[in-house]
Amino acid sequence: MLINSLLIISAYLLGSVSGALLVCKIMGLSDPRTQGSGNPGATNVLRHNGKKAAIITLCFDVLKGVIAVSVAKWVTTEAGILAAVTLVVFLGHLYPIFFQFRGGKGVATAFGALLVLAWPVGLAALVTWFMMALLFRYSSLSAIVTAILIPAYLFWLTGVPEYTLMSFIMSGLLIWRHRSNIRQLWAGQEDKIGQA
Repeated sequence: MLINSLLIISAYLLGSVSGALLVCKIMGLSDPRTQGSGNPGATNVLRHNGKKAAIITLCFDVLKGVIAVSVAKWVTTEAGILAAVTLVVFLGHLYPIFFQFRGGKGVATAFGALLVLAWPVGLAALVTWFMMALLFRYSSLSAIVTAILIPAYLFWLTGVPEYTLMSFIMSGLLIWRHRSNIRQLWAGQEDKIGQA
């Protein structure tokens, strides 16, 4: 019980470390929360601070999910705990205790966590995102469509009820965090990938 609690708390704290803010601070770049969408994530960093900072930010945020779930899988095989750790590292990115609970949208961290939790699901999510991005050139639309499909992927590819339940919560939050993007897409005002 204690070890499970420590896994969950540690996952949240790890998720709360903002890759975008740390990378931009170390590289002497402007705070992404003060530019563009104000989102401390790789897409906003790309638009305002360049590819190098965005790639490092993306890798950092993916790695948070990878580390949290990898450690959890090393310690336990209990599906409920693994699902909880996956969700909580994602929640840490969305609502970080270190940054007044104002975090990013969680796409990269969710991907990293899902990749370790069930790699076929992570791969399916990655392929979905890239296909949507190639077809429509909208990062937000790619993330939204992928989020909608994640519960189905987890249900079909794992059949683990705890994972599927967790994914409904994660997907709902991913879509909620993209609500402003949904409005902009509807109005035809959303920036495309590579567009400033």
